[in-house]
Amino acid sequence: MTDPAPRGTRIAHIGLAVSDLDQILPFYRDILGMPEVPLDDADGARIAGLAAGNSLVELLEAKSSESPIGKYVAKRGPGIHHICFSVDDLDGTLARCKAFGIRVIDETPRLGAEGKRIAFLHPASTAGVLVELSEY
Repeated sequence: MTDPAPRGTRIAHIGLAVSDLDQILPFYRDILGMPEVPLDDADGARIAGLAAGNSLVELLEAKSSESPIGKYVAKRGPGIHHICFSVDDLDGTLARCKAFGIRVIDETPRLGAEGKRIAFLHPASTAGVLVELSEY
């Protein structure tokens, strides 16, 4: 099997931390008309996926106050939690980040909510934005 042709870096999804998934989901789904995309829950969060063109919006509700989303909402309130970029070569991109001194949260890729390999970069190295990298 050959590797697919490189597609370049693109926005895969934007993660929005929410206090009440059931309350906000109708806004995106029913008012904005964004179709739901089934996603598995992950990292202690209940996740609803919504299609936004070729990208997704993930609505993330904490399952507990000790989960990453729970801590985020308690400290900052609901809002944009992270942006995820799909890259052609996750391992290579992560290695380049480390070589350039970008602080990483995940030293090696792990499986994310969409069953894709992912890795997070620390916001201290990315102008205050939590960046997730994922494979296509």
